[in-house]
Amino acid sequence: MTSDTTRQQDIRVLVVEDDPVAADAHVLYVGRVPGFVAVGKAHTGAEARRALDRTPVDLLLLDLHLPDVHGLQLARSLRAAGHHADVIAVTSARDLAVVREGVSLGVVQYVLKPFTFATLRDRLVRYSEFHAAVGEASGQDEVDRALAALRAPGPAALPKGLSAPTLERVTVALRDSAEGLTAAGVAETVGISRITARRYLEHLVDAGRAARRPQYGTVGRPELQYRWVTGQ
Repeated sequence: MTSDTTRQQDIRVLVVEDDPVAADAHVLYVGRVPGFVAVGKAHTGAEARRALDRTPVDLLLLDLHLPDVHGLQLARSLRAAGHHADVIAVTSARDLAVVREGVSLGVVQYVLKPFTFATLRDRLVRYSEFHAAVGEASGQDEVDRALAALRAPGPAALPKGLSAPTLERVTVALRDSAEGLTAAGVAETVGISRITARRYLEHLVDAGRAARRPQYGTVGRPELQYRWVTGQ
């Protein structure tokens, strides 16, 4: 069990998510990152306000689509009420106008649904580096380093012969298939060769974004089937 002293040094996180299953998963994710502790969860904006009145919180992991209020409206009202916790917004929306609005309300990071544990862990670790920067900066370089801690690294270079637009199409095809797809199925859906489809699928497997499984019930040698990995 973590000591009280360590707990006082941890970054305290309130998970605000209307889906109970997702909320439990996010609490579990937060607890797996050293230096963070989930101090509670709320399923509505009203529950979040009551939790903040009871418990000191450093960071909100905030779903923007709550049943009683939009997440940014909640953030705005919390600022007006004197709550200064930072916010990592969790959303499936990709509206950049919402992103810009959130910056002025203490939103330091955005995480798009669905996300993996690795994605959230990266955002939390980067936030902890930003959170740890205290005192007076010695100059512009130190200010830049503090702000850079919040920025996720750019996408890794793709293997030779793979392109980002085709990878996105393969990703969408696989993600939209509840039962998974074979390389032949992806090739037909995307309009590429089976060999090319397998290269993209193997890249997704190597990146931890897809998993292989044998497709049984076929004549002859079973063909590998690939499925999208929504969490890990």
